[in-house]
Amino acid sequence: MNCIRLLVIDMPHVMELFGKTRVVVKDGRVVEVGKPAADWCPVFSKVAGVSRLTSDEAKKNMEYRIRELGMFTSERRFDHGVFVNFGASEIMMTALRRGLIDCTVTVCDGAGTVVTDNPGLVQGMGALMSGLVETEPIPEVLRNIEAAGGVVVDKETSSIDQIKGLMKACEMGYMDIAVSVVSPFEAGKLRDIENEQGINLVLIGAHLTGIKENEASEIMGLMDIVTGCASRTVRDVVKPLVQAGTSVPMFALTEKGKELLLERAKEIESLLLVNTTKLPVLPEHKQPQPLG
Repeated sequence: MNCIRLLVIDMPHVMELFGKTRVVVKDGRVVEVGKPAADWCPVFSKVAGVSRLTSDEAKKNMEYRIRELGMFTSERRFDHGVFVNFGASEIMMTALRRGLIDCTVTVCDGAGTVVTDNPGLVQGMGALMSGLVETEPIPEVLRNIEAAGGVVVDKETSSIDQIKGLMKACEMGYMDIAVSVVSPFEAGKLRDIENEQGINLVLIGAHLTGIKENEASEIMGLMDIVTGCASRTVRDVVKPLVQAGTSVPMFALTEKGKELLLERAKEIESLLLVNTTKLPVLPEHKQPQPLG
């Protein structure tokens, strides 16, 4: 992948990545890095050759995303393609392409909450997106998202508000909607909207490392799909219908979630093993360490 020239804006952005390490970006540069919650991640060990998660490695990885994709800059690109076979954005991309849903509500750096029915844009925004905590509007990013068929919910502040995003999708006439969500409170509000509006909602829980046991139990009753992240509590309480992956697995908790995971499997080019067994399957040597 070729490097790209950066045109940046003097605005702060915050993302959690690499074992939930808090990273602050300003002027296209990493200006603050916290400490990882995990020491080892099988995904980054495989794709980036990182044997230990550290603040320095988190900084390097964020700099890679800035350099190659223009994250948090006016040169943000949306053409990365598939990053992992069963990531949240990959699942939503396939579901849109195959007509299982008609739009998504997700988030993007430089834009905040975005509504779109463009499968390529969903994947472009989400391919290397970790836990976006805070972002600021970048005019070029807003324009490029809108040109690709995305609707930015809050162009003034780029707030991350999935509830407003779902309401916007309803106003636009969408009925079968997938929403990424990180908290039980927000998930509950989204389910309330589903009942009030008479829509069909698919909730995908992400960025759950560090979630408390009571929150994990609550969110399981609200989600259709959840990621295991590096969460011990998710692994302890989850009762999936289908599991994709064994190291940082995706769990389908409902028939709707099961359908989306299995539909995603149809688009994967590598060989697949389909089997019946007691779930979850979590080989100890493949789990992120330590689990939070």
